[in-house]
Amino acid sequence: MDKLKEVLASVLPVTAIVLILHFTISPLEPSMLYSFLLGSVLVIIGLTVFLFGIDQGIEPIGHDIGNTLTHSKSVAVIITICLVLGFFISYAEPDLRILAGQVDSVTGGQFNQTLMVVVVSIGIGVMMTLGMLRILKGIHLKYVFTIAYGLIFTLSLFSSSDFIAISFDASGATTGAITVPFMLALAAGISTLKSASKSSEADNFGLVGISSTGAIIGVLATGLILGVDKLNGVLPEQTIASSSLHDIYGSKLLPIAWEAFISLLPIIVVYILFQIFILKQRKSRVFDNARGLFLTFFGLVIFLLGVNGGFMAVGTQLGIRLAGMESKVPVMVVSLLLGLTTVLAEPAVHVLTNQVEEVTGGYVRRSLVLVFLSIAVGLSIFMSALRILLPNLNLWVYLLPGFGISAILAYFVPELFVGMAYDAGGVASGPMTATFSLAFVQGIAAQVPSADLVTDGFGMIAIVAMMPIIAIELLGVLYRVKTRKGSKTNISKQESGGGIYG
Repeated sequence: MDKLKEVLASVLPVTAIVLILHFTISPLEPSMLYSFLLGSVLVIIGLTVFLFGIDQGIEPIGHDIGNTLTHSKSVAVIITICLVLGFFISYAEPDLRILAGQVDSVTGGQFNQTLMVVVVSIGIGVMMTLGMLRILKGIHLKYVFTIAYGLIFTLSLFSSSDFIAISFDASGATTGAITVPFMLALAAGISTLKSASKSSEADNFGLVGISSTGAIIGVLATGLILGVDKLNGVLPEQTIASSSLHDIYGSKLLPIAWEAFISLLPIIVVYILFQIFILKQRKSRVFDNARGLFLTFFGLVIFLLGVNGGFMAVGTQLGIRLAGMESKVPVMVVSLLLGLTTVLAEPAVHVLTNQVEEVTGGYVRRSLVLVFLSIAVGLSIFMSALRILLPNLNLWVYLLPGFGISAILAYFVPELFVGMAYDAGGVASGPMTATFSLAFVQGIAAQVPSADLVTDGFGMIAIVAMMPIIAIELLGVLYRVKTRKGSKTNISKQESGGGIYG
C-alpha cells in the first residue's frame, strides 16, 4: 500500500494536467484520450509492482555480486566481469532502445538503431568498469568527472550539433529502469565492505553518473568516425495517428514483454553463474530473488505498455497543438508543469531517493531530494521549449556553462552529494522522459517553422540530465552551510565518524 500511495502521488498529477488541457485548450480525439487513461492505470499498476520487485530481487542480487567482486584479488577478473556486465545491461536497457528507435525513425535510418545501442553500450561498459575501479582504489569523484567531461568537451568541439544533442540524450536514456537499480546495488555492495573508510557512504553513489558519460563519448566518437555533418529528420506519421485500444495495446504487448525479458536476461544469467560457482546461497534466498525478478519483469511489462501505448502519441499531439497557438504562453507553462510532474513518475528516481535516505540514515530526506529534482526537471523542459521557440538559442549555450558549473561545484560540496548529483542526472531521464516528454518536445519542434527536428527535437534529455546535477550540488552547498553553522564539536564528530560531510 505504501508503494501504491507513492506511485499514485507521482502519476496522477501528469494525468490531471492532460485532462485539464483536454477539457480546456487542447482537446484530444476520443480514442487517444481513452488510450491515455488506460495507459495511466497501467503505469500505476506496473510501477507499483516494479518497485516492489526491485526491492525483492534486483537490489539483493546486485549487492551480493558487488560484495563478491570486492573479495576478488584479481584486477583482471574484476575488469572483465564489469566490462561484460556493463555492456549487456546497457544493451538491453528499454529506455535506450526507445531513444535509439526514435533517432532511427526520425533520421530515416541515417543513425541506425542497432549501431547506436552498440556504441552506447560499449561506452557504458568501459566507464562502469572505471567507476568500479574508482571505488576500489578510493579515487575522488570530482577528479573522475573533471577528466570525463573534459574529454567530452574536447570531442564536442569537433562534433556536429546533431550528434551532440543525441549523445547527451543517450547518456540520460541509458540509465533507466533496469540499469540504475542494478548499478546502485553494485556500488552499495562494494562500499559496504569499505565501511571503515571515511568515504564509504559517498561510494554508494557516482557509478551511474560515471557510466552515463560513456554513452556521450561513444556517440560523439561514432559521429566523428562516420563523418556525418547533418542528420535530416521527419516526424513519423504513426506517432500522431489515432488507433483503437486493441490495436494500440494488443500490438505492443508481446514486443514489450520480449524487450523486458531481454532487459532482465543479463542479470538473470549473471546471477545463475554466480550462484552456481561462487555465491551458493540457500534455496530460500534463491527463491526470494527469483520471485523479485518475476515481479520486476511483470511490473516492467505493464509499466512500459502503459507508457508506450498511452503516453507517446498524446505527448506529440499536445506539443503540436500548443506550439501551433498564437500565444506561446500555454506551451511554456505546460512545459514547466510537465517537467515538475513527470520526473516523479520515473521508476529509477524512486530507487535512488530511497537509497539516499537509507544510506544517510534519514539525514537526507527523500522528499527534499524529490523537490529539488522536480524543480530541476521542470526548468529543463521549460528551457527545451524555449530553445525551440528561439532560433538562435543553441544547445551548447545551456550545456557548456551548465556542466562547467557542475564541475566547479563538485570541488565545494561533500563527496556524497557529488555522487548523488551525477546519479540524479541519469535517473531523472527515464521511460517517462524518453517517451512522453521527448514526444512533447518533438511535437513542438515539428510545429515551429524555424526549428530543426533533429537538432531541436533532440537535446531535451541532455538538459534534463544536466539540471538535476546542479540542483543536488546546490542542496549539498546548503547542507555544508548548515553544518558549518553548528558547533565545532559536532562538525568534528561527523567528520571523524565518516559521516555525510566527510
